[in-house]
Amino acid sequence: MKLFPTGHATHPDWRMAAGLVLAQLRAQMALPDYEASPSLGLLYVTDHYTAEAADILDLLAAELPTVSDWAGAVAAGIVANAAEYIDEPAIGVMLLGVPSDRYRVFSGVAPLAASGHAPGDGPNAGFSARCALVHADPQTPELPELIAEIAGRTDDGLLFGGLASGRAGALQFALGGNGTVAGQGATRGVFEGGLSGVAFGPGVGLATQVTQGCQPVSRQREITGADENLLLTLDGRPALDVLLEDLAISLERDPQQAIDTVRGTLVGLSAAGTDGVRITGDLGPQARVRHIIGLDPKRRAVAIADRAEAGMRMSFCRRNAQAARADLMRICAEIRESLEPQEQSLATAQALALSETGAVPHPARRIAGAVYISCVGRGGPHFGAPNGELQILRHALGDVPLTGFFAGGEIAGHHLYGYTGVLTVFTAEAPEG
Repeated sequence: MKLFPTGHATHPDWRMAAGLVLAQLRAQMALPDYEASPSLGLLYVTDHYTAEAADILDLLAAELPTVSDWAGAVAAGIVANAAEYIDEPAIGVMLLGVPSDRYRVFSGVAPLAASGHAPGDGPNAGFSARCALVHADPQTPELPELIAEIAGRTDDGLLFGGLASGRAGALQFALGGNGTVAGQGATRGVFEGGLSGVAFGPGVGLATQVTQGCQPVSRQREITGADENLLLTLDGRPALDVLLEDLAISLERDPQQAIDTVRGTLVGLSAAGTDGVRITGDLGPQARVRHIIGLDPKRRAVAIADRAEAGMRMSFCRRNAQAARADLMRICAEIRESLEPQEQSLATAQALALSETGAVPHPARRIAGAVYISCVGRGGPHFGAPNGELQILRHALGDVPLTGFFAGGEIAGHHLYGYTGVLTVFTAEAPEG
């Protein structure tokens, strides 16, 4: 698998931005290390172009005739290589060199069939999905259940993606077979509501990691009593009493200070039998961060923005830029370590020895391309400088083709997360000699 061509640009006129993107893509497709005839495109645009979303997709599909399938979303911000485009008009595209028989674009009109079931009807029937990139509308009813259902239709139960975060409509792109998918009709490949994305088959090499942006401020506790979204008891004690004790606040002595502290505090939830906090004291990838949405002094309960069940684990936590930076570097290091062969050829050793900030994308890194979905509450502002989050990625992972967006909720495994980053790399074969 060769490197995936990428293009990105900002301009008040969407046609100019699209032209700049096309020029970058065509230049890379002419290089020997890049895919020359990719058939799958990922398209992310900022919500400044919401009204022109269908026109952008039409233009790109017409100008890139080898690309028959498209997926993506509209978001408040997008990422591309080492750049973040937040609150400005921008387009980002990555063209994936994945054989057309190893993926399927799915949407409400072309749903993903259950893996391993009888062929049946529909354009995706009979396709065995290992995992899937998913885009979703945050207003979709019972979204966590739908995400779990889609994960159940894959062999590995593995999803990665996020919720479209466009402020003028959570649009998604899902165009299969150059517009020939049955039922697609007048949608032009642009959808609002539900879920869409790309399912990948067993022959596609990829690795996914979740990075957290919060730091625990209490020890991990067991939820021993719950009622829907109410935490009733923690470790057998009233949940509100535990919260006040862990945060060292009092509703009687200084109610305003207590409320301000609670507003800045989140809850990291994890399933029964799992550890949401690692030995190092950081939140682990199993933890799902949720807001505290209310206190119930009468029942001594704490209301959170998710359903809780007895037996689950939890810890109180807060957003922490230093912890987010360290954890992002950690997942990049783990991915790189897993891809670097024990015995390196001369070309591989030379490529990996280059300065991270000066290295150009190289097949020897064995990363053909990457997709990064980050929370709208992260990005450069959270990491202290413009493009701060992407610069950390580039320094730690190397200069690899990358696309993605800032989401209103991140999808990983079969869960919906918050305040996280989800990094997925597509792996290439180790080069010979």
